[in-house]
Parts: sequence; structure tokens; C-alpha cells
Amino acid sequence: MDLKNQKRMAADILGCGFSRVWIDPNRIDDVADAITRADIRKAIDSGSIRAKPEKGVSRGRARYKLAQRAKGRRRGQGSRKGAAGARTPTKKRWIQTIRPIRATLRELKEEGKISRSTYRLFYRKAKGGMFRSKRQLLLHLRTQGHLKEEI
Repeated sequence: MDLKNQKRMAADILGCGFSRVWIDPNRIDDVADAITRADIRKAIDSGSIRAKPEKGVSRGRARYKLAQRAKGRRRGQGSRKGAAGARTPTKKRWIQTIRPIRATLRELKEEGKISRSTYRLFYRKAKGGMFRSKRQLLLHLRTQGHLKEEI
């Protein structure tokens, strides 16, 4: 029995593709008699015609991979494309380094732990890229005797 026309109308009514239309094999005769769109709608309501669920690509593996990357895995040399300066721009890295250093210097000056001249000296050194981190700045301040050792 050729149900092509019924299947085509059902696909249009259900808003899905031709291949997703399912016709109940036990009620083929009822569906064959349905020749108008109204008949097809009735068949859909009665459950003789249904739309099969959509098939899709599972995101499970992708989610797992992203979770691993969030932990820091899968980021080795072989996974990298682009130079270090392309992955995190040099300017961004500089900003992330200099801001905490300058904030620390400002804090120490305001608390009176270092003098204004020491602040200016170390500010300039920081601008020149002498300190890799806030920790290194504090180490320099202590070793040069500008900052008291806190116990």
C-alpha cells in the first residue's frame, strides 16, 4: 500500500521531515483511507501517525573534554596552536603583573611602611620590569632594608 501522500501531508502538519513520520503498522488501513489534511490530523490525534524523536549528536564526550580542560588537562605542547603571546597577549600578561605590584606599593606608602622616595624608586623599577611578582617586590624591599621583617 502506497502511503507516500499521507506521509508527506503528515510531515507538513507535524512540522518535521518525511523520514521522521511514523505510521502505526496495525492501523495502516485507517491511514490509507485518510485522504484530506483533516483526516491526517485526526489520525495524528488518535495516535496512528506520530513524529519519531529527533536524532542528534551527543554532547557528552564534549562536556567531559571541557571539564578536563577546566581542570588544566589537555593543554600540553601538542594541543597548542599559536605562540605564547597569541594565547595570552603580552600586554594582558603585563597588566596582570604590574597592577598588584603598584597596588602593593601604594598600600605600603599609605600605611607609612615606606617613604615617598622609596615608593618612587621602586615604582620606577617596577615600571622597568624588575619584579616578576608582588612577592618578589616585597623580597627586594626587605633585603634592601626598606621594609621591616614581620614576625
